[in-house]
Amino acid sequence: YKKRWKVELFHKTLKQNAAMAKSPAHTVCTQSNHLFIAIYSVFHPEIISIMTKLNHFALRFMIYINALKVAFQQIQQLTRCVT
Repeated sequence: YKKRWKVELFHKTLKQNAAMAKSPAHTVCTQSNHLFIAIYSVFHPEIISIMTKLNHFALRFMIYINALKVAFQQIQQLTRCVT
């Protein structure tokens, strides 16, 4: 069961985080490119999650929060320039 759960987690990550199901590709070449990039986009955070001891979803949440902070800082700078 433990081995199977890791495979299930990989498929869930591949489907949700890498947008594997939303492939806009129609030809064999573009489909294979999308598949390669999707698998790579799951593999790279896996390395980071091993180093930080966080799962993929916690990493994605941290990236999202940091992006929101940067966007909020940029909005504050723009409002200072306008006033």
